[in-house]
Amino acid sequence: MPTETILNDYWRSSSAYRVRIALNLIGETYRADPIDLLNAEHREPAYLIRNPQGLVPTLEIDGVVLTQSLAILEYLDETRRTGWLPEKPIEKARVRALSYAIAMEIHPVCNLRVARYATSLSGTSMEDWMQHFILGGLKDFEAMLELGPSGLYCHGDMISLADICLVPQIYNARRWGVDLHTFPKTMGISARLEALDAFAAAHPDRVRPAG
Repeated sequence: MPTETILNDYWRSSSAYRVRIALNLIGETYRADPIDLLNAEHREPAYLIRNPQGLVPTLEIDGVVLTQSLAILEYLDETRRTGWLPEKPIEKARVRALSYAIAMEIHPVCNLRVARYATSLSGTSMEDWMQHFILGGLKDFEAMLELGPSGLYCHGDMISLADICLVPQIYNARRWGVDLHTFPKTMGISARLEALDAFAAAHPDRVRPAG
């Protein structure tokens, strides 16, 4: 008997947003079991058994429990043959580089627990911190896109891992008031992606708990 797919997420988490997009893209029906980070539900013993890092997302699928969003995305790519990572090694390396530029460069330093601690030591405002690092990261990302190949999305005309990482980052950029007008290529791609049903349905405003 098939096991139920369960996603532990938090509505504003970029990492969880990525996985919601991915599940929508493959048409996977899942039960959302939100973890309220503001109420420290991610630190409760019952959740730490599922995810020892105490982070979101956690995905239960195919009878296994997976953590870390990029690892989850690659698992789905390999088991569902999504094509989010190209077959050719050089193209796969480019898609990973674009994905990592967001998920491993911008995201970690803008993680709220990191940003709160850093700003408490430096006296910098949260807005200034976020705008500085997101702006710089997206400037680099735009330059990486310029190297090609061009297309509808980050790597040609097929949705890739990089696209799934990009849209949540743009959401965060808007949230923190980052001026995005100097990134025409990035924003054009993001606009096309945001218009797709799988991306639109994963938007934080669509999954935010009531109340």
